[in-house]
Amino acid sequence: MSAWQSATSGAARGASGWIPIRSLSPRHKPRILSHLLSLKPEDRYLRFGYPATDEQIERYVTGLKFDRDEIFGVFNRRLALVAMAHLAYSVDPQWATCAEFGVSVSSHQRSRGLGVRLFNHAVMHARNQGVSLLFIHALSENVAMLKIARRAGANVQRDGSESEAYLSLPEATLDSQLSGLMQEQMAELDYQLKSQAQQFRAWLATVQEIRQGVRDARHGLHKP
Repeated sequence: MSAWQSATSGAARGASGWIPIRSLSPRHKPRILSHLLSLKPEDRYLRFGYPATDEQIERYVTGLKFDRDEIFGVFNRRLALVAMAHLAYSVDPQWATCAEFGVSVSSHQRSRGLGVRLFNHAVMHARNQGVSLLFIHALSENVAMLKIARRAGANVQRDGSESEAYLSLPEATLDSQLSGLMQEQMAELDYQLKSQAQQFRAWLATVQEIRQGVRDARHGLHKP
C-alpha cells in the first residue's frame, strides 16, 4: 500500500458510517446559497479566505460552472445542504491535469468527519477525471483543512497568513472508477428517498390540516 493510500484509508476509518455525497447541479443553487449564507462569520472567513458578505457569496454561487467543475454536497433528511465541496478544474491548458479543492461544513454538523469524506470523494473523482495534482489554498489558521491535507500526504507550504497544499494523485484504476460510480448511484438513491419522504411529510401535514378543519367545523355546528 502506498503512502497516499495508507493516509486516505486511515482518514476514512476515522469517520465511521457511510455518508451519501451527491453531485450538485444548477437546480441546487438555492440550497447552495442557503448553506453558504448560513455559515458563521468565522466559517465564511476560513472558506473564502476573507470575510465574505452576502452579496459576495451570491456572486460566487451565481458564477459556479457546473459544466466545468464538480460540486458535491451532503444533505440532511430534510434535504438541507449541510456540507459542500467545490472541485475546480484548471482553465489553463498548461495545467489541464490540476484541480483546486474547497470545502465548507455547517457548524452544527461538525465532528462527523464530513470534511474528510468530501475530500476523499473529491480526490477519487479527480483521479477518475485524469487529475494528477490537487491544490488547496487555505488560511494558515484553517487547521482542520490543513490537517486533512497533511494526513493525505500533501506537501504544505506556509507563507505567513496563507498556506498552499499540493497532493499528487495516482492514476485512476478500475477499482476507483467502479467505486466512484457506485457511490454516485447510492447517493442518488438516498437523495430520491429523502425527497419522497419530504413529499410524504408535506402531504401528511396537508391531510392533518384538512382533518383539523373538518373537526373544527363539526365542533362549531354542535355549539348551541
